[in-house]
Amino acid sequence: MIAEQPIPIYTTLADVFGSLEASLPHATRWNNLAEQFEKRFGQKPTYIARAPGREHIDYALFGVLPAAVEPDILIACAPRPVPQGQQKNEIEHAPGSVVAENLHSKYTRQVFAPAVKAPQEVNEQAAHVESWHLDINTKELRWESYVKAGYYGVLNHHFSSGRNEEPVPVDLLVTGSVPAGSGLSSSAAMVVASTLAFLAVNGKLDTGGDGISGIPSKGDLVRIAMENEKRVGVNSGGMDQAASVMSDPSSALYITFYPTLHATAVPLPGRAVFVIANSLVVSDKALSAKRGYNLRVVETLVGARILAKSLGLKIEAKDRITLREVAGKFTGEKYGEDMGPDGLENALAELEHKLEVLKPNKVVDGQLGVTMDEMIKMSGLSKDIFDEVYLSWVDIEATYFQLYKRAKHVFSEARRVLQFRRTCLEAAVSSDANDTFYIESLGRLMNDSQTSCSKSFECSCPELDELTRLAREAGAYGSRLTGAGWGGCTVSLVPEDKVDQFIQKIKHTYPPYKHLEGDALKEAIFATKPGNGACVFKVED
Repeated sequence: MIAEQPIPIYTTLADVFGSLEASLPHATRWNNLAEQFEKRFGQKPTYIARAPGREHIDYALFGVLPAAVEPDILIACAPRPVPQGQQKNEIEHAPGSVVAENLHSKYTRQVFAPAVKAPQEVNEQAAHVESWHLDINTKELRWESYVKAGYYGVLNHHFSSGRNEEPVPVDLLVTGSVPAGSGLSSSAAMVVASTLAFLAVNGKLDTGGDGISGIPSKGDLVRIAMENEKRVGVNSGGMDQAASVMSDPSSALYITFYPTLHATAVPLPGRAVFVIANSLVVSDKALSAKRGYNLRVVETLVGARILAKSLGLKIEAKDRITLREVAGKFTGEKYGEDMGPDGLENALAELEHKLEVLKPNKVVDGQLGVTMDEMIKMSGLSKDIFDEVYLSWVDIEATYFQLYKRAKHVFSEARRVLQFRRTCLEAAVSSDANDTFYIESLGRLMNDSQTSCSKSFECSCPELDELTRLAREAGAYGSRLTGAGWGGCTVSLVPEDKVDQFIQKIKHTYPPYKHLEGDALKEAIFATKPGNGACVFKVED
């Protein structure tokens, strides 16, 4: 099982990228990072942590099918020796202090140190854990906020009270080729890479380390990174982190989160590749979360409660049930069990016909949303309990809450994921050398997904709608947005022998690309195949 595998530590780039040939285009960038680190900090890096981007319904606990892309975040790191006689109250010499720099000139040097809070009363599972604190401004996100977010989990999971151990001072140098706000999950890649860097530099990945269960596994890293990203104000469900950590070459990952995190590789047909195209509309899901990402989380959760209530399913007043859990209760799935892909697909098809209960009692001018007062009444909860369960932990803003449209998207998208998985598996065992039938089927599922994202989940934007339309006209089998939406990138399934022609057609038809040339064009639109997930590169002396 992928989640139980250890986090890989490599000593050659060929291992990082799967072969010597695949590593050659990346060698210059890695060497430059190591040289810049030595120039700035006066020592060689000990490790370089790598986390790729990936190419949204994960908070509803349904399965997803992401894949890692070539763009990534790299963090070179090393313990910083504290000169003898230096005062530890100087911030750069304090226990666990961090001097963080970024190769991009617009990001300034940052120095910070974690603070230990007094032991507090906590639940039994986390008993005797000492709380650490780092200032993160969620209102004005800065690049170092993601570094700090990654550090949090390492501190609280690996430096609890009673161990008489302090985190080491650290020097960090960051570089990234995942465009921020592109929908390729630059934030998750940054948090994963940061978490990895702090684990590595503090010796928590070595044999005999004190990980969550011995040496931290890939699943442990995903869970810590999920917790960490919430500290910058994004209620991520885990798809981005799991894809960045667990991806496998030539395959997508079928990732399920219920009842526990589980990932399996799904081979992709070989005669088509994914082409990523940046709409050049920045999608900052943390800053737009109140009316976007976080609002969708609340709408799907409230919709799940109302649907469960209409189906007569037992649910406690303060339960925050998900749509996946509704499907399980509806089918009689026992706690801790998984009904499997076929059973889930059948349940989803049946539940899609039971969503009318999420519409307002009276539809006026086609408005399918409900007001806050209507939503609270439909939930069957008092206002105080409703606020506690659904509003006390997240900031949202809306006049009408689109419970019906969101649930319709989640159920239909979950079915498309299962259909995509099944089609890939069928293609893998088919004796027919011509897999065009399967690739075309995958393309139709991607197109249907984009329509649902645009019309039902309303997480697209005019530029993404235009770019996916142009992609289909340029010969893509299918095209959809990738990531949370509201800007960022599209992903298109394109015949492998038509990639260059496809890119040129998009360049000439998508207005923001018309004046892009050379590296600027290559950064905006590029072909990619699934690659390895996150790892640590140990720099040899």
